[in-house]
Amino acid sequence: MIAPSNHFEKEEIGGFFVFDQETINDIQNQIGYKFKNQELLEQAFTRRSYSMENGGEDNEVLEFIGDAALNLVAVKILREEFGYFNERKQQNPNYYYLWETYESTFSSDKDEGQLTEIKKRIVRKSTLADAIDDLGLQNYLIMGRGDRKKHVEQSNSTKEDLFEAIIGAIALDTNWDINTIQKVVEKIIDIDDIIGSDEDSYIDMIQNWSLKQYDVLPDYSVCKYLSNEINSGVPDWARPNSIWSVINKPFKQGEFASDTKYASLLTLNGVSNGVLNDDSCYFIGYGHSKNQAKEEASRLAYEYLDEQGLLWTIQNEIEKPCKRLAINQLETLARRGYFSLPTYNFYEEHDEDGNPVWRCECHISEEDIYYWSTASSKKDAKKDAAWRMLRHVLKMEEN
Repeated sequence: MIAPSNHFEKEEIGGFFVFDQETINDIQNQIGYKFKNQELLEQAFTRRSYSMENGGEDNEVLEFIGDAALNLVAVKILREEFGYFNERKQQNPNYYYLWETYESTFSSDKDEGQLTEIKKRIVRKSTLADAIDDLGLQNYLIMGRGDRKKHVEQSNSTKEDLFEAIIGAIALDTNWDINTIQKVVEKIIDIDDIIGSDEDSYIDMIQNWSLKQYDVLPDYSVCKYLSNEINSGVPDWARPNSIWSVINKPFKQGEFASDTKYASLLTLNGVSNGVLNDDSCYFIGYGHSKNQAKEEASRLAYEYLDEQGLLWTIQNEIEKPCKRLAINQLETLARRGYFSLPTYNFYEEHDEDGNPVWRCECHISEEDIYYWSTASSKKDAKKDAAWRMLRHVLKMEEN
């Protein structure tokens, strides 16, 4: 969608202001929800500055409702991703030879602190503002003259308020249908990217590999899988030894246990038979939560890439390491997250004839070693020290 160049203003028809139907349709298509009461959508986009000048309701109460709804949805998403019920078996009181399985206590793959941090990432201002900005929805805001003059639609605070107001409007329009609200949130926000950003996560490592190799995110499919029941709605890929498996031949497939509740199919594009090409390969993982199933599929993919020598490493980052560009190349590696920015310390010394000689020490906080060099100029000393450190982090052999 191409965002409109001007902010949306209501049209006056017969003394009444109406929300343009074409605009309503465009917004509904983008958020993936069709309002029964379209006036709620109009209200979600109406700033207080407009209602103060022209009367009518603004979106502030909807923001309040949307904030509550968004927090509830975030918790529901985390429960589905990381939570699961433990199962317990008990003897049927009427048939002693039959045992029944029922859900007992609740567990989570993440502790309270970890869940809190992930929830913060989902609902934080920058996440909501970026989602609105990506769709260009701030350009449809109905604002008073003061707001238009100040261009408040460009502020993250205004975009965050709009996001919450839209969710609040949907909550009221659906009578708090939490599943529908969740679908809209997941359409607007890349939840998988937020949840998969934990350090030392196989999901995160596979995502980073795919982004660096092909500039695309890997594709995950997840479905419910009850190992002890008939799975009529389960896709073929989730069934061990299915026709799909015979045809597509997943490179690695996990094993499901008695507590398996979910299956995840990871598709890596551009990898086949241990080489990089235009084909795809598949990895299937099982788990008691969505996240565990995706993590297992990612672990299998990571092991496969490692076995085939296809993992993207620090050595792949710099195509042609050289002394002339060593300072910039070290900084590039630092900005890509391999280590912190290097520091350089200079000391002035003198040779036997009394001429100034500069000594430069290059240090990276994650490394225990300093690399130094001396030269007649600061520039040359720094360049040589950086080159020595670059060779060290890239594990290049000394000439």
